[in-house]
Amino acid sequence: MHLPREYDHQRVIEYDLPGNWRVVVGKTARDNDWLSIKFAQPQDWWFHVQSLPGSHTLLLARETLDPDRDTLYLAAKLAAYHSKARSAGVVPVSYTRAAYVTKPKGAKDGTVKIRKESVLKVRPTTPDEAATMTVHYPKQRKQISRHLHDQTKP
Repeated sequence: MHLPREYDHQRVIEYDLPGNWRVVVGKTARDNDWLSIKFAQPQDWWFHVQSLPGSHTLLLARETLDPDRDTLYLAAKLAAYHSKARSAGVVPVSYTRAAYVTKPKGAKDGTVKIRKESVLKVRPTTPDEAATMTVHYPKQRKQISRHLHDQTKP
């Protein structure tokens, strides 16, 4: 897959979605800041579960193509999965263009303000669904499926 720009792969979890779309998820609050404020381009799509802690999630924009509704839903499901709502039923996920995501002055790591948001109600991606996506996670690539599988055990 050709990527439109380079980035620090150690700070994120990456997913390849159908149709050659790339989703990038922050690992920590500091990584979320970097992803949303420093790395994101204005036309990228930004996702976050509403009212709960979670990773900032970016669907990387493509120059000549907007994502279809299914692609937006998959990105929202990943945002829900990488949040405290992981084991919940249907959850609301806010999304907007990254141009409308800002960091308030003096706010702690991972805190942003969003405008012009829309909401998708989704079920978080299951560990089995996430395992079928191409995951890029440096030095732990093979462990992801095992880690996701272990989380479903009682």
